[in-house]
Amino acid sequence: MMTFTAGITAGWMFAGSAIAAEHELRIATWLSPTHTMNQDVFPTWGQWIEDATEGRVKIKLEYDVGHPKSLVDMVEDGAIDAAWTFHGYLPGRFQLSQMTELPGLDAGAEAVSVAHWRINQQYFQKAGEYDGVEVAGLFVHGPGQIHLRNPIASIRELAGKKIRVGGGVSTEIGKRLGVTGVNAPANKAYEMLSQGVADGIFMQMDMMKVGRFKDVTPYTIKLPHGLYMGSFGIFLSPDFMAQLSEQDREAIRRVSGERLSALAGRAWAAADDVGEQDIIASGSKVVNASDDDVAFFQQAVKGMDEDWVKAANRRGVDAKTALNAFRQEARNYQPIEL
Repeated sequence: MMTFTAGITAGWMFAGSAIAAEHELRIATWLSPTHTMNQDVFPTWGQWIEDATEGRVKIKLEYDVGHPKSLVDMVEDGAIDAAWTFHGYLPGRFQLSQMTELPGLDAGAEAVSVAHWRINQQYFQKAGEYDGVEVAGLFVHGPGQIHLRNPIASIRELAGKKIRVGGGVSTEIGKRLGVTGVNAPANKAYEMLSQGVADGIFMQMDMMKVGRFKDVTPYTIKLPHGLYMGSFGIFLSPDFMAQLSEQDREAIRRVSGERLSALAGRAWAAADDVGEQDIIASGSKVVNASDDDVAFFQQAVKGMDEDWVKAANRRGVDAKTALNAFRQEARNYQPIEL
């Protein structure tokens, strides 16, 4: 992925020197510039957009624009042209996306991301959760695992510990495991852990390297399918899209949607592999959850599907049918060509 992106970025920079863009798509982003979202996903999407619009639209990443939970409103207001964020930062607005985070799904990040896009298009449009913005992509990170400052013998010992949770389903899982949830965006969690404000973190493997969490949480417990998968959206401003010709609007949409969702899911899965290899090489201890731990976790999360279905039905959708279709899509997914 890194070599592929380096080649794309070089081509993108070369094309930019030859053709002056008519429109600059400013994307509000966060996390480290070395994170796969900023180093791989957006440069690749940017190249797709530039190619599809024959150089008339080019992207520019904007850092430190605002808290990740404020970015959807900024896109809706037209203060920024595009952004991405974690759905769990806005639980009052985004209920349906929690479908993808429910535990127990044996499928990878790319499969879940594409299934999320397809099911959202088929079942969730009328709920209006994305009113005011145009959704460019939907994706998930890899399995969230348990990372701690100090080792424990069993996940039963998590009860009472202060654990950073990101929101959404991860917060509910924390409650069911008896932890004291500490809320903070991923880009603020390192400081909390280094200062001892939190005893650990629920997080996917890639952030152990990119976010340097391996320095402050060197003990990891892996569940077979993780605790959950965190759900994200990439959003476009209707004001920005209205500035473009119909030809360029459709060109951007052709390289977004399912294709962009697959790209993001694939990149985050690859980054997880790199992150896990890195923490093992650095001396962090990674242990697989015992059979007892797995059984304890499965018992703790019983009923979460039913709780989500009840909440989602209140948004006017057929939640049970959508959930079953989503899981079938994810489990039967065949990688698409990017």
